[in-house]
Amino acid sequence: MNIQFSPPDISDLEINEVIDTLKSGWLTTGPKTKKFENSIALFTNTSRAVCLNSATASMELTLRLLGIGEGDEVITSAYTYSASASVIEHVGAKVVLVDTQKDSFQMDYKQLERAITPNTKAIIPVDIAGVMCDYDEIFKIIENKNIFIPSNELQELFNRIVVIADGAHSFGAEYKGKKSGSVADFTCFSFHAVKNLTTGEGGAVTWRDFSGLDNEWIYKQYMLLSLHGQSKDALAKTKLGAWEYDIVSPAYKCNMTDIMASIGLGQLKRYPDILERRKQIIELYNDNLNRNILDPLEHFTRTYLSSGHLYMVRLLGRDEEYRNEVIEEMAKKGIPTNVHYKPLPMHSAYKNLGFSIENYPNAYDMYKNEITLPLHPLLTDEQVIYICESLNSIMTQTKVKS
Repeated sequence: MNIQFSPPDISDLEINEVIDTLKSGWLTTGPKTKKFENSIALFTNTSRAVCLNSATASMELTLRLLGIGEGDEVITSAYTYSASASVIEHVGAKVVLVDTQKDSFQMDYKQLERAITPNTKAIIPVDIAGVMCDYDEIFKIIENKNIFIPSNELQELFNRIVVIADGAHSFGAEYKGKKSGSVADFTCFSFHAVKNLTTGEGGAVTWRDFSGLDNEWIYKQYMLLSLHGQSKDALAKTKLGAWEYDIVSPAYKCNMTDIMASIGLGQLKRYPDILERRKQIIELYNDNLNRNILDPLEHFTRTYLSSGHLYMVRLLGRDEEYRNEVIEEMAKKGIPTNVHYKPLPMHSAYKNLGFSIENYPNAYDMYKNEITLPLHPLLTDEQVIYICESLNSIMTQTKVKS
């Protein structure tokens, strides 16, 4: 079989939206981007959303919006992709990594509480695979360990550690009946090519309503940060005689274009069906994998509903070498697989920052026998069954390689 790992699912809806944009003469940030922002806010049950060029930019600009920088600390999980932590380094703050819970892909909340200091300004929980973190527990920890010292007016308004969700995987997920985007203080989504909903590249930020916090002011700050600190965007400058603008800060360039937003608008129209198909595939995997030797991540419980971004499986009782051999054998059968993720302390960049995997034993134990199976709406039931039968067969061999 010719099985792909995570191809983009593009239909005529997206293609026609892009054609419409190309014919409109407006390609960069404009009416389609604003429409996509409004649609995201409506989908996530939030008042506003900001579209940017990546989830990474979304997280970094949120840290900058909050005035987090040198002398501050930000906590995130050791079990994540680099973006969750690199943005902390970008703004000059100290990266604080927390190990996962035993036999879990989510951070250990007891260790999280111990990691909080008076310098902690934010926590970046990671909604891995589309499963949202235990945000009630995170907010409870923040409330119980109230040693927060604000360093600007916005931080004074919160008067506590701010929770910035890395929701790169969780667009469409729910936690206790609330949509991802409306649970954490700020939530940063990814619309990269391999994500459930794609704009090619792209991302967005949503935030909760807070007493005393002006949503229009927050939106304006993101616009300034993402467009060189320019007081007018290109759309505003099209009004007759409205050419003049000011540069209020030497900021950054990470806006979304209308071409990207067009793809997103088409995807969003189809998104309920995309989520439903992902759920069907997950249930098919769950019903056909040998659960005596394979332990898949649970995607749907009474507490949370996953967006079904990744199907992550642990090979019970196996080590890193065996897992890598399984990946090779699956590839021989035409089945691409992946690993999500190598913990950050195993990478050179984070070793150079002083981190060592020996201090994150639970994260390593999750990584060493994890394998990610294909999960996307273009998979057929027949392909999913073939993947299951192949993995079950390989795993029942005493030695993988012949």
